[in-house]
This record gives sequence, structure tokens and C-alpha cells, in this order.
Amino acid sequence: MTLTELKYIVAVARVKHFGHAAEACFVAQPTLSVAIKKLEDELGVVIFERGGTEISVTPLGGQIVAQAERVLEQTATIREIANQNKDPLAGPLRLGIIYTVGPYLLPPLVKTMIEQVPQMPLVLQENFTVRLLELLRQGELDAAIIALPFPEHGLMVQPLYDEPFVVALPKHHAWADRASISAQDLKSETMLLLGNGHCFRDQVLEVCPEMSRFSTAGDGIARTFEGSSLETIRHMVASGIGITVLPQASVPDLEAKDGMLRYVPFTAPGPSRRVVIVWRKSFTRHAAIEAVQKAVLACGLKGVTLLHDAVAVEG
Repeated sequence: MTLTELKYIVAVARVKHFGHAAEACFVAQPTLSVAIKKLEDELGVVIFERGGTEISVTPLGGQIVAQAERVLEQTATIREIANQNKDPLAGPLRLGIIYTVGPYLLPPLVKTMIEQVPQMPLVLQENFTVRLLELLRQGELDAAIIALPFPEHGLMVQPLYDEPFVVALPKHHAWADRASISAQDLKSETMLLLGNGHCFRDQVLEVCPEMSRFSTAGDGIARTFEGSSLETIRHMVASGIGITVLPQASVPDLEAKDGMLRYVPFTAPGPSRRVVIVWRKSFTRHAAIEAVQKAVLACGLKGVTLLHDAVAVEG
């Protein structure tokens, strides 16, 4: 039994597909398949039921995969312990970040990190919250910047900033000159939403829960449309298809009157999200986390409330 084989079964269990798992592990599919079959033969159990393109985890296999995840996490901890006497700011930091924060935070964050801690380059990965937490649990990431709430326990959580939401409208929309818009007003509009998997989508649906039934029902396409990214949705709004809700940091200038879009804040108290950095309790490079926190607070994101005095807590 090897750590590589454990990594392979965790990958297959996640995506339910040998080919996709092989791509994620950067190996050829035959290599991955042979390794998993070798592990099954060694253990004398069937971990995966194979039926054409359908891959499922057996009940016993599920227990083995869960244990494999714990082993991989502990392996990462061993590496961290081995490095704890070294400079915690020396060497790369593997940082994940959600799609709806990355494009707006990463440019100033990377620049600030280069200026403040050039000896600690960031190895970055953008992904969905659930996937980042999985990579964090497996030791593939050191930390992740996500938004609350998140479906995980046992991680350390350091608040970074609170970010209000704003409404984006086509420039000729009847609400374009309003001082503010209430969440209740959105019920009458065609809303453009992110697709499933984005935590920001769920947060927008909390603002206007009436849209949740349209976003999944076949007869609701006239009321909501889904996009793959905030920038795609922003262009759809500019073309007059509908309106959307955006995080404040994604808006270059809330007062801008040129171009095809108008941005209007919500009537107070408006909806917002809290952006945090999370890491495993066993991660020993605390100074590295503090360096990222300090850099985020120095990035000068517009419209957000920086949480300078917030303390880390266990999530």
C-alpha cells in the first residue's frame, strides 16, 4: 500500500470517473487503474463497483476512502512538523480562493505579497468552496480564502473583511437612478445567477429566496438565467437581458455613469458576506497565515469593511 494509491482512490471516489481522476492526479488512466486494482487485490476487497461509465463506491470502499483521506491529511501534517523549525515565511504557500473573490482580490494580493514577503511565493488555485475544503483536508492546500458560511468543521477561521452586495442594472433600466434598492424589489425582475456550485449563488438566493424555485424549474427560464462567472453575467446585464447582484469588490466604481451598467446599493441594512481565510488546525506556519491576512488588509479593496481586530476561531 502506498500514499500514491490512497491518493488515487480518493480522487476516483470524488469524481466517480477513472479518466477524470487520472487527469486530476496528472497520470495516465491505465497507471491509475492498475494501481487501484493492485490495492484492491492487496486488501482483498472491492473499493469501486465498475459498470460501464458508472463508477460507485462500495460500502466498505467508502470506509477505506474516508480513512485514506485522514491518512493523507496526517501525511501533510508530518511534512509541516518537519518544517516547523524552519522560517515559516520561507518557501511557497499553497493558497486556494473561491471564484467570486479571486479575480478581484488576487491582483492586489499577489502584488502586496511580493512586496512584503518575497521569499514566500503563492501557489494559487481558484475553485468552488467544497473542492477547496477537500483539497485543504487532503493536505493539497495550506489555506483557502472563502466566504461564510461553509460546510466544514474543525478548521481555523480568520475573518478578513465584510463585503456588501450591490445590484447591477442596464444603464437604461428604470431603477438606474435610484439611491438604493430593496431586496423585495428583486422579486419582479429577471435575475441572472451563477450556476450550481458557487456559494455566492446561494447567498444571492438568500437575498431573494423566491428565485430559487425558478432557478431549477423548467418553466422558470423566463425569470432567471444562469452564468458560469460574474464577468459573463455582467456582460449579459449590459446587453439588457436582466439584472444581477454582485459583491462590492467586483464593482470598479459604484458611482460610474459611463458605460452600459449602473450599480445601486441595497437599502440598509443590505445583504453582505464575510470573507475569511481557513486552514487546518495542524498547520504550523502561523506566521504565513498572518502574512496573508496582513497583505489582504493592505490591498485597498473598495467598499469592504476590513476586520483588523478579528481573531481566529475554530470553525
